[in-house]
Amino acid sequence: MKDVKQHTLETPANANAAPDTIDAFFARLGDTAEDLPKRLKQFADFIAANPDRVAVSTVAELAQGADVQPSAVMRFCQEMGFSGFSQMQKLFRSSYSQKWPDYATRLEKLREHGAESPSALLAEFVEVGRASLESLMTTVDPRDLQQAVDVLARAETIHVIGFRRAFPVTSYLAYAFEKMDVPAVLHSGLANINMEHLIRPNDAVIAVTFAPYTQMTLDLAAKARETGADIVAITDVVTSPLARFKTIQLLVSEMDVGAFRALSASLSLAITLAVSVGAQRKQF
Repeated sequence: MKDVKQHTLETPANANAAPDTIDAFFARLGDTAEDLPKRLKQFADFIAANPDRVAVSTVAELAQGADVQPSAVMRFCQEMGFSGFSQMQKLFRSSYSQKWPDYATRLEKLREHGAESPSALLAEFVEVGRASLESLMTTVDPRDLQQAVDVLARAETIHVIGFRRAFPVTSYLAYAFEKMDVPAVLHSGLANINMEHLIRPNDAVIAVTFAPYTQMTLDLAAKARETGADIVAITDVVTSPLARFKTIQLLVSEMDVGAFRALSASLSLAITLAVSVGAQRKQF
């Protein structure tokens, strides 16, 4: 009985209380995702990539979408501090009702009227680009953005890492930094030349990767963390593999047209970072 009382005194009453905002939910998810059992981690990744579906789906539908058993959904809810799925869904519905209009419906109507033509396809990409930019204002935390700028502005050299779909973002960042006389190295992977040895403890790294995540980016981020460099991550969800390197995360959610995604929001975030860093370094 004595041990029980002692444990009660040492454990905060709200240690596992359910988060009361979406921001708090995803903050907890980002802190705990890597420690979840395999199936719960699989469901966490699905939720992070498809948050709007929680508000409008049943347990069975979410389980099917994440390719897990319904029991895993219920265990996940309890792991996050909720009494059950209904309580978690209520939180998401509250957030969902305050979001921007449903662009998916408008895009579907556009497809019905001949999206195969170049002009209709252009209209689709413009529409999803607009939606992605509006979403960017809610996915990027202003405090994280300011912290990222502070870290990058004081770095001796900025290393920009990102391949495949992320490469247009990193190459644009490197171009912008060069124009503002900010010391930066673009890790391009060209000719399979490895430049990880250039990363120093007083440097900072901008790592850019989106699902499906590029292993080369993750490997270089791991090396940078071992070296002691700070890492700013431009990625899509809080459960991105970059989270395990204790990065400053700037989250970008790009909508797609079919299987193709534009980079409207990612490039807007990139130029924001570059200009902010260039301006802050001029103040030093």
